[in-house]
Formats: sequence, C-alpha cells, structure tokens
Amino acid sequence: MISKQILKEIIISNEEFILNRITNVIPRKGLFFPETLKKVVILYGIRRSGKTYILYDLFKKHKDTALYIDFEDERLSDFKISDFEVLKEAFLELKPEVLKKNIVFLLDEIHNIKGWEKFIRRIVEKDNFKVFITGSSSRMMPKEIQTSLRGRSWSIEITPFSFKESLFIKNIDAESKDIVYGSEKYRIKKYFSDYLKWGGFPEVLLVESDFEKRKIIKEYLDAMFFKDLVERFNITNITLLSVLMENLFSSFSSKFSLNSFYKQYKQKLPFSKDTLFLYYKYFLDSMLVFEIKKFSESPYKRVRNPGKIYVVDSGICRKVTSDDLGRIVENVVFLELRKQGEVFYFEEEKECDFILKDFNNNFMPYQVVYELNSDNEEREIKGLVDACRYFSKRNGIILTFDQSGSRKVDGINIEILPVWQWLLLNDRDYE
Repeated sequence: MISKQILKEIIISNEEFILNRITNVIPRKGLFFPETLKKVVILYGIRRSGKTYILYDLFKKHKDTALYIDFEDERLSDFKISDFEVLKEAFLELKPEVLKKNIVFLLDEIHNIKGWEKFIRRIVEKDNFKVFITGSSSRMMPKEIQTSLRGRSWSIEITPFSFKESLFIKNIDAESKDIVYGSEKYRIKKYFSDYLKWGGFPEVLLVESDFEKRKIIKEYLDAMFFKDLVERFNITNITLLSVLMENLFSSFSSKFSLNSFYKQYKQKLPFSKDTLFLYYKYFLDSMLVFEIKKFSESPYKRVRNPGKIYVVDSGICRKVTSDDLGRIVENVVFLELRKQGEVFYFEEEKECDFILKDFNNNFMPYQVVYELNSDNEEREIKGLVDACRYFSKRNGIILTFDQSGSRKVDGINIEILPVWQWLLLNDRDYE
C-alpha cells in the first residue's frame, strides 16, 4: 500500500506543475462533455495526440476542486485498486472545502491499474464525482470499455490536430472566414503544405526544425510499434508485424488485400494466414490504421472486395513511402470525413474516393485529386458523377490542392474546392 503522505506529495506537485508550468493549452474542437449525466468520460486515441493536455486544461478550469494523477508516474508503480480509496482520502484531507462542491478527478493512463473500473463507477454513481480518464487506445476503445462500465461511460476519440486546430498554434483565428478569402490565405496555404508534410501531432507542430520533427515522428513510430502492438498484444512474430506495418503504411489511400500479402510473403516468412489476419486486426485496434469498405447494399460484396487503407496522421504515412502528395491529401480528407460519420469508397465503372454517410443517414460523394488536368479530368469527373447518380444527388464535390471552380456534367453540379479551404469551412451543407 502506498502511504497517504506520498500521495499527498504527488497531488501537490502535480497541481503546481500544471498551474505554473503548463501554459498556452490549445483548445480542441468538437469536444462535448456531459454536464448532467452520471458518466465516466473516457478520452481514447493514438498516443501523443493530446489527451493529457485536455486533462491539464480541465484542471485549470476546475483548479479549486480537481485532482490530477498520472499513473505512469514511477512513484505509483506499486499502486493497487485498494489504494484508490487512500488517494481519495488524501485529496479530501488536503482540500476538505471541496466536499460540498463538484469534485473532478482527472486520471491519466489509468489502464495501468487492474480493476480500476469498480472504484470509478462507485465515485461517479454514489459520490457524484466528475471523472475524466485516459488510457491506451487499444485498451480504452468503446467496445472494450462498455462491458466493464456497463454503459456508464462517455467515450471521446482524441486524434492528432486537424489542420484548423493546427492554425491556433500559429496564433491564427481559424474560425474567421477572412483567412480563406483575404490576403492571409497565402500564409494559410504555406501552413497547409507544412501540415501535409508533417501532420498534426501537437509536439511536432510546436518544434521548428525539420530535424526535430523527423526525430519526434520516428520516436513515436517506435513507441507505437513496441508499446501499442508488440507489448500490448504479446506479439511473437515481430518480423511479420514489421513487414505488415511497412506494407500498410506504404498502401495508405490505396486498396489493400491481405490475401495478396499472404501470397507475396508466404514463401519468405514463417506465418499462417490466421496470424496475418489477427495482426491486421491489431493494427486497426491500435488506431494506427483505418480501413474503409466498398459501398454495397450486400454485406457479402463489402467483405469480398478489398478495403482501402488510411493512417492516423499524414506525418506518419510519408515516412515509409514516396512523397505522393495526392495520396497524402486524400488521407487528410479521410481523417476529416470520418469525424462526420461512416465512410465508404464507391466503384462501378469508375471509382469515387469517398461516400460519407453522415449521422443523419445522408449520403455525400467526394472525389479527391491533387490536380485536375487533361490526363485525369475525365476519369475523376466520371467517378463522381456515377456516385451522384447512384445516390440521387444533384451536387458533388471535387477536392484539390489549390484549384477551385464549378462544372455541370450530365445534370450534376460539381463544385471544385481547395482542400485547405474546405477544411476551414467544413460546416456547409450540400444536397
């Protein structure tokens, strides 16, 4: 058992650190915390995406009634479930005046403590505490958490910064429409090129040199590989995992077939098809990689056709492949669309990159191409028009790096927009 005195020292040192050392916390977009429901708020997502800083921000807003604990603190290496009650007592002895107020517990990396769910559920339901927790992405995903907390959780996925969020780091008001149409747009376009190159991990955005950015991303990849995959899932065939990771990351914004991978490597590496499919599932569970299926009314056809692969951040995807800006732009568009609903690709005679099925069950086709030119224009427009007709849509969208305009083809109104502009004004409705 950890002594109450040590816990008090940790509580005080954490408070001093957050209030005195943590400055200029960038606000995250789209976060909604339930005020009246008795729910445990779970922040989950890829490591280094900013979950801890959200807890810091919450602490600053509730500093008189909040407790922050990081369970990766080496002083808590022997912490057991029985110590939670001691932690609660230590906090209340330090701040007895909070007993009649709304107490807020902010618990970072809580998955390190076996059986944590029972204590958390009790203080939320019986003591009326507000509790916010973070943890490993694969351990804290909704499908795993819902069972242990029996519907008492409110899960929020935290991703690396969107392009709009990244501009706040540059002290730019990304909510202002003047930045899209005024002279500021030239600076915005430069920042968008940097965003495509380096992605949206907060720490990467805050450093200046390419050397630092490259080194940070490499360290992230190493940590994700070993901590979120090898250690988390007790991987034994590390060679297979490494080769699969390289293939997945180099296949971003493209179709990927596990059967084709198996045929290509079965004579080169010792592994079974079952192991391959299991490792692929681990990548999806870790949230390093996302898969979208071909749109079809038939579940069989959805499974039978290969999925398209996207990675969690453009800064990662470019580390193991050629500098294919078209695919990187498509990856960025996917990451934005998946926040708005379920995403598919469409393919009949030609392909349409994305079909968004939003939370109101409305469908919207999107085509993404770095640059419309004489070599690809007919193909790209045909794929979009086919999708619009299938879904009975009068309007379709083509997103490019920096082109804009409009077309009308076979009765379909096509709007052409620069991706950077669409990302900043992505609250418009299309029929």
